[in-house]
Amino acid sequence: MVLAAVDHGAPLSLHSPFISLTILLLVVLILPPLFERLKLPGLVGLLFAGVVLGKSGLAVLTADTETMELLAEIGKIYLMFVIGLEIDLARFHKTRNRSLSLGLFIFGSSLAAGLLVGRLLGFDWNTALLMGSIFAPHTLLAYPIVNRLGVMGNESITVTIGATIFTDILGLLLLAISISIHAGEFSLFSLVAQILALAIYAATVLFGLDWAGKFYFRRTGDEQGNQFVFVLLAVFLASVGAQLVNVERIVGAFLAGLAVNDVLGEGPVKEKVEFVGSVLFIPFFFVHVGLLVDLPVFVSSFTSELGLTLAILSGVVISKFLGIYLAKLFYRYNWNEILTMWSLCLPHVAAPLAAAIVAREVGLINEAVFNAVIVLMLVTAIAGPIATRAFASQLAISADANTLDDTDPLNPEEWGYQREPLMCHLPRAFTIVVPIFNPRADQHLMETAVLLAHHEAGQIVPLTISRAYAHMDDPILVDDLQKRQVMVQEASDISQTLSVKATPIVRIADDEATGISHTAREQNANLVVMGWSEENTGVRARLFGTTLESVFWSSHCPVAVMRLKSDPTDIHRILVPVRDLMPKTIHTVRFAQLFADAHHASVTLVHVYDRRTPKENMVKFKKDLEAIVAHDNLKSVDRIKTIAHDNVTQALLRLGESFDLVILRSMRRRTAGGLMVSDVTTKLIRELACSIVLFGEPHM
Repeated sequence: MVLAAVDHGAPLSLHSPFISLTILLLVVLILPPLFERLKLPGLVGLLFAGVVLGKSGLAVLTADTETMELLAEIGKIYLMFVIGLEIDLARFHKTRNRSLSLGLFIFGSSLAAGLLVGRLLGFDWNTALLMGSIFAPHTLLAYPIVNRLGVMGNESITVTIGATIFTDILGLLLLAISISIHAGEFSLFSLVAQILALAIYAATVLFGLDWAGKFYFRRTGDEQGNQFVFVLLAVFLASVGAQLVNVERIVGAFLAGLAVNDVLGEGPVKEKVEFVGSVLFIPFFFVHVGLLVDLPVFVSSFTSELGLTLAILSGVVISKFLGIYLAKLFYRYNWNEILTMWSLCLPHVAAPLAAAIVAREVGLINEAVFNAVIVLMLVTAIAGPIATRAFASQLAISADANTLDDTDPLNPEEWGYQREPLMCHLPRAFTIVVPIFNPRADQHLMETAVLLAHHEAGQIVPLTISRAYAHMDDPILVDDLQKRQVMVQEASDISQTLSVKATPIVRIADDEATGISHTAREQNANLVVMGWSEENTGVRARLFGTTLESVFWSSHCPVAVMRLKSDPTDIHRILVPVRDLMPKTIHTVRFAQLFADAHHASVTLVHVYDRRTPKENMVKFKKDLEAIVAHDNLKSVDRIKTIAHDNVTQALLRLGESFDLVILRSMRRRTAGGLMVSDVTTKLIRELACSIVLFGEPHM
């Protein structure tokens, strides 16, 4: 018998790969949402879990097992790959010179600090040179935070990401030189050969993978499974190639992300690639970083080797700031941007740790220095993301016209703005899908949808979803269908007041969000209008997501989520916060124009800026916004305000008291955890007393 072959007496090892993976999945599921509720970045929770579960705590996970090393290495290269994949290539090309300059500034200041600290501690010149190779590179641990906050479009973020790859490459080259000198094998020829090999490798990855990807995707059509495997193969091939030219694998992964960026576009394959990394491999890497921490060594580094530890820690922190401050002098970044850039460059995990490990193996540094580097890793890995969360949440995304060229006026045509009304690109009647859950509670929602459809000479589609059963003749399903038919008919009757055509639909679906997004697609809807529910907040929403955010994520057309506190006819004054001049923000303004026209209301645009922002910058911002309003013929916009304030949320809350409705912008989510909105938007939703519309566009 088969069962007889099973060894029931074999003990179940706590460190078996299966148990380790189970523990990791449990950690990734539970801890990030809990830490976010404590106002801490979720990845700090993963680092904390690594410390607690590692050798210094419960010892249920170990960093040096084959399973953990493999998962962590995949997570590390996946993190760099996703960073390359997420970069706006057009913006990256515009800022490549600034990225190179910032990389050189950071590398130069870090090298100088490494040499200074090394010599002050009594090391020889070669070991001091090695200290520079440890100081220079950094790890973008806080990338998920800036991505979630929606500030990836800010030039300072793009420049910092680009600079990271330069500092990592230069730092690793410096490490190779230092090791060669230590082994007596260094020569000018070997250095030139290394640089030449790196240049050939980078060109091969960037152009070769781009060509191969486009060729393969044309051949495979809609075979998303094969395309997904191709992308993964590209990442690992580039990483292996990096090793062949004596460069860290993370460099290859980043280049692979840039190479396939244009190939993937914003399609479903990209979403799948990022989803797998965001929910699995990248969190595993963060846990592994926590596992590397040895608390007894950490404590001893602050007792017996306190001077050494503080010298290395302060050298890194100060040198990074000095390098970035040089960028401020040349490129006039504001202090919020400078501090965000500095916090992004603080974590020293991947390349610096790899450099320290290699240096210890060849005898270039002793245990005391290595332990100090471990302390550096722990402190910066925790402090960096926390600082990024604080500074980036106050960061305003500047449009290209405001960041790349401070002299030329904004040309709206360059952004692709059109004069025709928003969301009228489909060749049929303007259609609004309105999911109905409670006809009485959703009455204001239906009235608003009818007003919008009437304004556009369109139609509405009242929709209700009945949960599917295994048997379509199930009595419960039959009874539910009858009740829902009455619901949509009651909702449709509201449209008769303005003679708006209504096409009520009762749909059977396994999932409400899927039913809504599929119906919207089948009806060629121009807009989905949904009501706000308290299920969109709280622990359950963070852990499992909500119907609302699933519709935001999957819908082909814009989605407007409304929390209406009064009759739509009582809405006369509409406030729209304008954080930046990016196209999606202006689309929100154009939706406000449509809403205001339908309700005979007026729109006020407001931009809250830091008090330290130069006055000439704000004057230019206001002129650019006025140019866009004039270009799009937004007649309902009767006022544009700019307010200097240290707290964006408080300024908007105070201003919102005199308005009937505030329209806010939402964004697409990357991983589970509720609607993806900025911290400012979250507080406004919670504290504003007036009606609110949360507007989000399809991810295209």
